[in-house]
Amino acid sequence: MKIVIAQLNPTIGDLSGNAQRILAAAEQAAIANVRLLLTPELSLCGYPPRDLLLHKDFIERMQAELIALAAKIPPSVAVLVGLATPNPEAITKGEKPLHNSIALIDQGKVQHIFHKQLLPTYDVFDEDRYFEPGKQSNWFFLQPDPTAAPLKIGVTICEDLWNDDSFWGKRQYDVNPLEQLAEAGVDLIVNLSASPYTVGKQRLREGMLHHGAQRYRLPILYANQVGGNDDLIFDGGSVAFDQEGQLIGRSPSFQESLLAVDYLPEQRALSLPQGLSSRFDQAISPEYGVDEAEIFAALVLGLRDYVRKCGFSQVVLGLSGGIDSALVAAIAVEAVGADKVLGILMPSPYSSDHSIGDALALVKNLNMRHEIIPIEPAMQAFDGMLGNLFTGTAFGVAEENLQSRIRGNLLMAIANKFGHLLLSTGNKSELAVGYCTLYGDMNGGLAVIADVPKMQVFSLCEWLNRDQEIIPAQIICKPPSAELRPNQVDQDSLPPYSILDAILKRVIHRNQSAPELLAAGYDPDTVERVLKLLQRAEFKRRQAAPGLKITDRAFGTGWRMPIACYW
Repeated sequence: MKIVIAQLNPTIGDLSGNAQRILAAAEQAAIANVRLLLTPELSLCGYPPRDLLLHKDFIERMQAELIALAAKIPPSVAVLVGLATPNPEAITKGEKPLHNSIALIDQGKVQHIFHKQLLPTYDVFDEDRYFEPGKQSNWFFLQPDPTAAPLKIGVTICEDLWNDDSFWGKRQYDVNPLEQLAEAGVDLIVNLSASPYTVGKQRLREGMLHHGAQRYRLPILYANQVGGNDDLIFDGGSVAFDQEGQLIGRSPSFQESLLAVDYLPEQRALSLPQGLSSRFDQAISPEYGVDEAEIFAALVLGLRDYVRKCGFSQVVLGLSGGIDSALVAAIAVEAVGADKVLGILMPSPYSSDHSIGDALALVKNLNMRHEIIPIEPAMQAFDGMLGNLFTGTAFGVAEENLQSRIRGNLLMAIANKFGHLLLSTGNKSELAVGYCTLYGDMNGGLAVIADVPKMQVFSLCEWLNRDQEIIPAQIICKPPSAELRPNQVDQDSLPPYSILDAILKRVIHRNQSAPELLAAGYDPDTVERVLKLLQRAEFKRRQAAPGLKITDRAFGTGWRMPIACYW
């Protein structure tokens, strides 16, 4: 029996567009005599739909779209489609109004509805807000062809596979759907997922799936969503494991694809089919190598989809001659094309000649458009307007931040005038400690590298230059500086980035406290300073543009710290 995993990139809320994507995959599958097509979790509405699920009309239209889609699917292909369905017992039993469900379409009709059993409510996940968990194991019978005996296929949805205590060493939930299906005697297991990307997560997924297939002696087919949805990036990486736990096929990451496998019922074996149309991607992509290649691909996809799904066509950003804006420019050019990226140089009297020259060298390397707008006239105007009020005070942070806000106003004006999306260019280290200016360099519709620490910014730029110079060498080598006063460098205000990033990783990702940091050997004054900066910057982070998530703890949906508090 031929099975295809459709690794799709849905747009949240675009029910008809997402249905068309599913239908196109099913039509291609029918041509190749495929019997079963898998699509990702909530493939009909896109994941995560969040509070769209609170709208009754949205749920009703989703059910209608499913029925219409079922009538269009070629009858020879059975399709598993993800959607939200009403819970008929919500009122009588006081349960949540919806289920996170999978519909089995076959012979032009919806034959079965299956419900997700394990609902994640941690980090970026909030499924318990909307859904009632399914209460029973999910499986169905499917005949490979009219003459063959039916196969018993187990159905799981994303988190349902993430609770095997023999792999994790503990259980987060009371039930293990994988174990239940093995006890029910299924022939193979399918998993429909929308698992967001973080660095190295594919290795973890594949380790878990390998373990489950090997432990229960069952093939596992895993279909994962791909694409960017707001701050979340979905990398795909759909895979097929045989009952020995061997990887049979993997879809390419960060792009839509169809992965075809053959299931041999007698041996419970999987193999890659021969002779399918070239539209099917059967190749196993290379094993993951350096994280930099993976991170860059994720950021490019996240930005590209954010631009496309929000209805923009062009982007604008400020170019300072620094490494952060250089990296964002390189990502933008790769994501939307050099002709659709506008860089704005806004030198002040404190800007060094080499910074302007470095920015222009970057523009040339990337072949992107640019404009130069000196900000000294605006600085003089503000000095005049504030002169009486500021008389007798020393030049300080207020005047420095004015420069950033002038630049922010210019960038917003350009974005408004031409309908561009403004990209903010701050990195995670700066956002953590508040080394950024509200209504200045924090302006923007998307913070592209807001989850990329400063040291990772350097390594990404060095990786980009592996074959040819894309980021001018001077940008990478020079000490980071905001150039808001003469001879300023970042380390005037912050610890060295190597130390700062190490402390931030322990605090943000491992939840370590001051005593733990001190026990690890960090300087007490530095620890106190960093923790204080991190806590005081929370009000800024609440007002920041959404940032693309690439780590297991980003300043976004999954970060829920109070503003008024004491650590």
